Amino acid sequence: MAHDLEFFFDPVCPFAWITSRWVREVQDQTGYSVRWRFISLAIVNEEKDYSQFPPAYALVHGAGKRWLRVAAAIDDSAGNDGVAAYYTALGTRLHTSGLSREVLGGAPLPDDLLVGALTDVGLDPALAAAVDDESLDARLRSDTETALGRTGPDVGTPILTFAPGTDAENSLFGPVISRIPRGADAVALWDAVRTLAGTPGFAEFKRSLRDEIDFS
Repeated sequence: MAHDLEFFFDPVCPFAWITSRWVREVQDQTGYSVRWRFISLAIVNEEKDYSQFPPAYALVHGAGKRWLRVAAAIDDSAGNDGVAAYYTALGTRLHTSGLSREVLGGAPLPDDLLVGALTDVGLDPALAAAVDDESLDARLRSDTETALGRTGPDVGTPILTFAPGTDAENSLFGPVISRIPRGADAVALWDAVRTLAGTPGFAEFKRSLRDEIDFS
């Protein structure tokens, strides 16, 4: 099946979560088809010295990799719609609730987070066992390498590929946004980002000033 977009995500990334909710907002208005794929921050950063990161990052990135194993198992058993539902449920519990801020501040991850997310969307809670299935790491690594092969290294999550598998295919990291655009604003941003991504020679623009993150 052809898709309008491939969205590479790590469920622990709050900015990927906001961007994903923007994409879902655009989907609701336009009917665009999205394939949800995987990029593991643990794999992206595996050669880096985690002592240079804030203390919680090693734990958080490791959790993201384990949760992506579950996403891969869901993709195999329930299809990509199941991945979308799982990501929505997990992200709602993790980010929209404010839990991710607490975890980055040193709070523990709740024991029931993963099973609760699966149960929320009617997926088999036994899929949670995939967190320990290292055989799924090859799939995560393959998707991660595919995503970085499309954008180049030294980027994070999310990575978006527009018109995948066509002559018009193009990819970029981001957009990094601090709140979820809604309604006409969401579609306007989509059109702008898609135009930039498809502009020959375009590579980057950036500003370091950011609003406080808003998951609502």
